[in-house]
Amino acid sequence: MKTDIEIARETDLTKIKQVAEHIGIPLDEVENYGRYIAKIPENLIDDEKVKQSNLILVTAITATKAGIGKTTVSIGLALGLNKIGKNAIVALREPSLGPCFGMKGGAAGGGYAQVLPMEKINLHFTGDFHAITSAHNMISALLDNHLYQNQSKGFGLKEILWKRVLDVNDRSLRSIVVGLGAKTDGITQQSGFDITPASEIMAILCLSKNLDDLRRRIENILLGFTYDGSPFTVKDLGVAGAITVLLKDAIHPNLVQTTENTAAFVHGGPFANIAHGCNSILATKMAMTYGDYVVTEAGFGADLGAEKFYNIKCRKSGLQPRLTVIVATTQGLKMHGGVSLDSIKEPNLEGLRKGLRNLDKHVRNLRSFGQTVIVAFNRYATDTDEEMELLRQHCEKLEVGFAINNAYSQGGDGAAELAQLVVDTIENKPSAPLRFTYKDEDSIKQKIEKVAVGIYGACEVTYSNEARKKMKLIEEMGIAHYPVCIAKTQYSFSADPKLYGAVSDFEFHIKDMVINNGAEMIVAIAGEIMRMPGLPKEPQAKYIDIVDGHIDGLS
Repeated sequence: MKTDIEIARETDLTKIKQVAEHIGIPLDEVENYGRYIAKIPENLIDDEKVKQSNLILVTAITATKAGIGKTTVSIGLALGLNKIGKNAIVALREPSLGPCFGMKGGAAGGGYAQVLPMEKINLHFTGDFHAITSAHNMISALLDNHLYQNQSKGFGLKEILWKRVLDVNDRSLRSIVVGLGAKTDGITQQSGFDITPASEIMAILCLSKNLDDLRRRIENILLGFTYDGSPFTVKDLGVAGAITVLLKDAIHPNLVQTTENTAAFVHGGPFANIAHGCNSILATKMAMTYGDYVVTEAGFGADLGAEKFYNIKCRKSGLQPRLTVIVATTQGLKMHGGVSLDSIKEPNLEGLRKGLRNLDKHVRNLRSFGQTVIVAFNRYATDTDEEMELLRQHCEKLEVGFAINNAYSQGGDGAAELAQLVVDTIENKPSAPLRFTYKDEDSIKQKIEKVAVGIYGACEVTYSNEARKKMKLIEEMGIAHYPVCIAKTQYSFSADPKLYGAVSDFEFHIKDMVINNGAEMIVAIAGEIMRMPGLPKEPQAKYIDIVDGHIDGLS
């Protein structure tokens, strides 16, 4: 089979204004970024149409290094829905340069189920990530300047919480010292970098309702505390307007197309292991304004992306998914069944049976939210009929729908069976109204423990002294009603990336908490999770190149 980039390059793209016109977007509202990409203003969102649209969440079993293919299934399902005569749009996150040049090589789908132009989406796209990076670091520069210019007046901060961000994987930047050199080079202090998808500005952009709400949230960003214990925010700096200016274009959802020339919105890009893992509310609602069926995804496994999709994104936006699709592969299930990475392509019914416990736990969790669940089996060439039949029979016992997805190799035709199952399930047994894991009025401790025990399977949650101090501070600030966003490894229900399967009765340790006062959520950091990833031994960057004017190595 051809590579992803070969398929992308050989696809005849439709001019983006024609893609927009096809779904009903007025041509004079389309802001072109070249021939095949556009931004669409958020004022076109129609809340009445949003209520009528069928929102479908695609999530997955616990992530493995073998990959699950959730984005490919999401795009494939949208293609399949269009193939069977439905008006379907997909809404996804933007890829980050860190994983593109690190582990993954890209995040725009795969095979004949991609969003295009793939190279531009995977690289600089419409500049949204750069705008977020610039806005975040502009706050850093303005804060440092404010401290420098006012030190002679005795002004200072007892604690600075705001760091810097960069959209690369760079472990050397996790902890740094700034302001070295002469006195005119600034105040010497410890700082550090997170990756751009972990920026609070990214979360704010994805959760904002409009430009005014964006500015309000930026004003509320907590930068640190004065010596008398008072919070110091962007509003105190007086620069919220300037930061909003940097984001005035980035807030508009991006319109692109699939390998079959159907509409796709790709906007925002928080990771699900260190942030809330969903594309922007605006992009989802824009897709729901123009699509009868809208497919969206949430990052990594259902314990991360789906939990945050429901408890944070849906709670904040009022969105109600009609169905949740969970993606599974034989290779991923076999890894969770104890089969080694170098053997997962070989037939192993016993390993597959053991791995099904991971799928079962996710299905139970998804049902706890009131969701109707179906399983999308993402097929690989090495899968055997016996393995697929085992999974089908298991899903029958669970009383969940099951369909094989072949979109990677066949495009929309290969997802028609899945699409029909989705339509039939929504018509006959749609999801109930969402049941959240915790209430707004629960304490932060209660919220964390309801997720850790109820969703992950922990028997106990422990806290560092720093985390306990932050919980007390959160109560004192009167923001304990915020939802929690737990940052943990994507490879396990626990905080230990080596514990595969459906682990339970483990201790879950909260190391620290980050107050995202602008995004209006509390990030609880579990285990050794890093908000600035490092590069692997063999980064994908070694295989990315330009050959005869064409990019190679992206996927």
